[in-house]
Amino acid sequence: MSESRLYSFSPETKEKLRKFRLGTSRAKDPQAIIYIIDNKTQEIRPEDGEVYSKMEDVADELPESSPRFILLSYPLTLRMMYAGAVELMRNTAEVNRVIEVYEEDDIISIESKLQSAD
Repeated sequence: MSESRLYSFSPETKEKLRKFRLGTSRAKDPQAIIYIIDNKTQEIRPEDGEVYSKMEDVADELPESSPRFILLSYPLTLRMMYAGAVELMRNTAEVNRVIEVYEEDDIISIESKLQSAD
């Protein structure tokens, strides 16, 4: 028997998963829901429906010996904001090349990077 037949998601749980994904896509704080496997029905479902915003609270709720799934939505806005802005900056400034700088040495060696590109 395959695992897809052993365990199931109710339509309500699937809808909650979808709403969580859509509802947290623009969240500014981490959000997590704990899921369990119901021993009687073999359904994967939210443990209590609570949405946690502190990882310490999630850790406190996890039992020692019973498996859980943690659905975590963690905002990575800084990288995404930067990645979206790079192309806009390049196009608006009408430049051919963007050199990403991550540390001080990158700035110091920028002249050699520019010369090696020719």
